[in-house]
Amino acid sequence: MTARVNTRQAVEELIGNASIPVINALDDYGHPCQMLADLLTIVEHRGSYEGMTLTFVGDCQNNMTYDLMRLGCLMGFNVNVAGPSDKGFNVEWSVVKECEALLEANKGGSFKILNNRDEAMKGADIVYCDSWMSYGIPNDERQERFKALLPFQVDAESMKVAAKDAIFMNCLPAIRGEEQTAEVLDGPQSVIYDQAENRLHAQKALITLAINGFDWKY
Repeated sequence: MTARVNTRQAVEELIGNASIPVINALDDYGHPCQMLADLLTIVEHRGSYEGMTLTFVGDCQNNMTYDLMRLGCLMGFNVNVAGPSDKGFNVEWSVVKECEALLEANKGGSFKILNNRDEAMKGADIVYCDSWMSYGIPNDERQERFKALLPFQVDAESMKVAAKDAIFMNCLPAIRGEEQTAEVLDGPQSVIYDQAENRLHAQKALITLAINGFDWKY
């Protein structure tokens, strides 16, 4: 069973009542299927994720931000997240504590929460954005959110702060002129279409494992 739902509680209730594997396709607290595709994309374009620095810029009170932080702490790479300090854009404390626990159990990763775009992007190997209007955010908040998030827009100048061979990622849908400019989204460092394609391949692999069992050998 694959569930794309509004809350983590809904996923947990499905798991508690299901007799078959439940795949979390998205909830308000994470996006684990996207993480599989993102790792595949990073390895495809960079060869490895070990020792890399990934910077997420934008709304940090976001399921993508949370799972990218968890992913770095679990898999051993560095994650910087940068967004406004205003209420409503901050990483939830429960996620911070979860990431600290992951770092204690695993080696090589780290996370930093910052309020300056260029500081977070300095030397980054991967720059990542997500929509400023995530699922469930009322449209009447767009103007206020745009004003708060505009200093965190990724443009061509800010990409120069990242590593010269940095790649740009966005889990889509993306809006040119909001979380990133068209020049970045459609530019030579962007890997968004490979990233989107890899959702298919990563999820096929996950379904194969769910059907065959996690001790299945190729």
